[in-house]
Amino acid sequence: MLNLPSEIFGDVIVVHTPEELAGEIAEQFEAYLPTLDRSNIVLDVDSTENFDSEGLTALLDAQDTLRKRGGQIKIAATNTTNRKILEITRVDQQIDVFQSVIDAVKSFH
Repeated sequence: MLNLPSEIFGDVIVVHTPEELAGEIAEQFEAYLPTLDRSNIVLDVDSTENFDSEGLTALLDAQDTLRKRGGQIKIAATNTTNRKILEITRVDQQIDVFQSVIDAVKSFH
């Protein structure tokens, strides 16, 4: 089971994504998010150096799962490479992407 560093800000939890969001880890990641005790999640993707299609699909599938529970995922990406990946793959059209964790957390309120 994944255990990712996270911080709680009121009803929002900030989760730092793993170094690699690909393959088997992507599956574990998708299963992990709904087990958290908050359904409003900010994903800080700055430490992720490798996304593959499974990783990006896991983000979208987790978003669907959380929406059904009245929650939401937002992404914080200060890292320009990761921002580009999210733009090119159009994930940013389905999940809000912010320049900083603080902006993403504030957007829930």
